[in-house]
Amino acid sequence: MKWMIASDLHGSFYYAKEMERAFFQEQADKLLLLGDLLYHGPRNDLPKEYNPKEVIPLLNRLKEKIFCVRGNCDAEVDQMVLEFPIMADSMVLELGGRTVFATHGHIYHQDALPPLGAGAILLHGHTHLQVMEQLPGGVLYLNPGSLAIPKGGSCHSYMIYEDSTFTIKELESGDPVSSLKV
Repeated sequence: MKWMIASDLHGSFYYAKEMERAFFQEQADKLLLLGDLLYHGPRNDLPKEYNPKEVIPLLNRLKEKIFCVRGNCDAEVDQMVLEFPIMADSMVLELGGRTVFATHGHIYHQDALPPLGAGAILLHGHTHLQVMEQLPGGVLYLNPGSLAIPKGGSCHSYMIYEDSTFTIKELESGDPVSSLKV
């Protein structure tokens, strides 16, 4: 099964369309969203084509493919307009025989780990930075970066998981940025 993993859309209709295009181009089976879907937050500038009202129907069209966790900018009012669950702070998945703890990153992150054993994967967004890093204790930390508001000189990006390999890709071109076989 092929997963597309993305985070921090922040209400950008432009990048929502790019994400949808990439999802179909990648021929992914599932889309895992790591939060901050509709609102840009008080610390961020407005992203390109900020238009949450247009992002809502685009995401709802993909509802049968989406798994999602709540970001710090997501609220109950957002759940009222989205037709898939967004309010869980985290979810645990198994990918390629490894436990994956998926969360947004504002509660659990590389400096505040959930109770994970060696070999587990911590997957979160929130920082808008692309990361593939081994943490002390044998936990692998992965972050796909941001779809709409990348930081630290990184590009607009998403991640693909397929055949035990995580690959961060540039959103518009689909070119690989980094890759890690687990």
